[in-house]
Order: sequence, then structure tokens, then C-alpha cells
Amino acid sequence: MNTVKTLLKSKPQSTPCAITPDTTVLEALRLMAERNVGALLVMQHEQLLGMLSERDYARRVAQSADTSVHLPVSEIMTSPVWTVTLQSTRETCMSIMTNKRVRHLPVLDNGRVVNVLSIGDLVKDALNEQEETIHQLEQYVNS
Repeated sequence: MNTVKTLLKSKPQSTPCAITPDTTVLEALRLMAERNVGALLVMQHEQLLGMLSERDYARRVAQSADTSVHLPVSEIMTSPVWTVTLQSTRETCMSIMTNKRVRHLPVLDNGRVVNVLSIGDLVKDALNEQEETIHQLEQYVNS
């Protein structure tokens, strides 16, 4: 059973994208577009305060018709945030994402954010494991 630590070894090393709670929504949306990510960590002095996703912005617009991109992200971010640790399993992560309806999970190591997992990361890992199992079974059958 794959752990988050194992899963992160196959993910390209990068610093998680983070903003402060007073960052404007427009600045955050631009950063998401620039980095090609769907969510940003909202942090203050290395403390995780929340997350801002494209979904958060879309819901804000749909609920209030307020499209003000000059609001601080603290007005629309998701908080508190569901997190996992390096010892968490892929299955645990997928369960949290499914049950809590989130697409990104910050990964904590000793209380410090070290990375972010997306649903895409988990699906890719599951597919890789299935391919490896199929390959092993084919070798077994053919030998």
C-alpha cells in the first residue's frame, strides 16, 4: 500500500504555491493560471490558514453574484483545511478527497507543509500500480 512519502518520490520536486490571506483574489487567480494549478495554500508565517481553489471562487460568484476580484482571499478561502501526513496511505487520501469533496490535500511533516497532493497525483499513482500488477501477472502467465 503506497504511502504519501512514496507517492511524492515520483512527483517532480517543487515548492507548493502559497499566498497570504491579504492577497487579492485577482492576484491569486493570476498565480494559479501562471503556475497551471487549481489551488493555492493560504499561509501566514509558515502556518497553514486555508486554501483557495478555482472552485472557491466559482462558488463565491454563484452564491452572491459578487465577482469582486479585489477582495482578499481570506474572504473566500476554504478553512480549516483537510491535511495528510507522509505516513498516510493513498487510500486514506482518496477517501478524504471523496468524502470531503476536495481535490487538493496539503501534506504535513511535523506540522509543516511540505507539498500538496492533487486528485490527479493519486489517480496517476493508482494507474501506475495497476499497470505494474498487470505486467507482473503477464510475466507470470507467460513463464
